[in-house]
Amino acid sequence: MDLDTLLNAMTPEVYQRLATAVEIGKWPDGTPLTPEQRDSSMQAVMLYQSRHNAEAAHMTVEKGGEIKFKSKAELKKEFAGNDTSASDRASDDIARFEHDQL
Repeated sequence: MDLDTLLNAMTPEVYQRLATAVEIGKWPDGTPLTPEQRDSSMQAVMLYQSRHNAEAAHMTVEKGGEIKFKSKAELKKEFAGNDTSASDRASDDIARFEHDQL
């Protein structure tokens, strides 16, 4: 099977299963990956990412085959959201009581 046929046949669900298997070293049924399976699965995951990954995470292969690294500031902004800063949310999340109210 050539790479184009493999990538065209790979669904997002298959990609996610392969990515998870590579991350944890086991197939969904609990069977450990052999070193050859791990290497082949990792290559398939990277190839799939290079064709379909428009929203690259901290360090992944994004669409076009480029390795994407997000800076600490980009990650903070992504996790904090755009509506309020983390410090604003933290002050709203704290309930304050007087000692005799407890």
